[in-house]
Amino acid sequence: METARIALGTRELATIPDARLREFNFGEWEGLTWEEITARWPELREHGSTAAKLYRPQGGESFDDVTARATSFINDLRNQRYERALVVTHAGVLHAVLAALGSALEDRRGDALSLNFSPVGVTRIALEGERSRLIALNDVRHLSDLAR
Repeated sequence: METARIALGTRELATIPDARLREFNFGEWEGLTWEEITARWPELREHGSTAAKLYRPQGGESFDDVTARATSFINDLRNQRYERALVVTHAGVLHAVLAALGSALEDRRGDALSLNFSPVGVTRIALEGERSRLIALNDVRHLSDLAR
């Protein structure tokens, strides 16, 4: 919500929190680095930290769980038929949104999570009926305006 407020600046638009846009629940992994996780669960070393489709943290969510949340949110957003909506979320949920929309951005292993999103990167998606169109992915051009 804080990031959404910053993104809105002085514009007075309603912010509507939605729990489906929360980051992954990492269960027992919460607050741990990848090194700490693999020290406790060494079998995960072969997958790497960005292979979320291949694991479910103990007491946490799988990528499929988060994708189901994202799909529910996107379906509701489609039904609202907004002309435009600003959706602010974490990178893990953005990966799930892309998966929910059937993104072709997966690598040869089927791992969309090999994409690294920049903080405050902008991804623009057009929802057109039941179809979706990716307009921009991880656009950070707005940051160069801040540097001037």
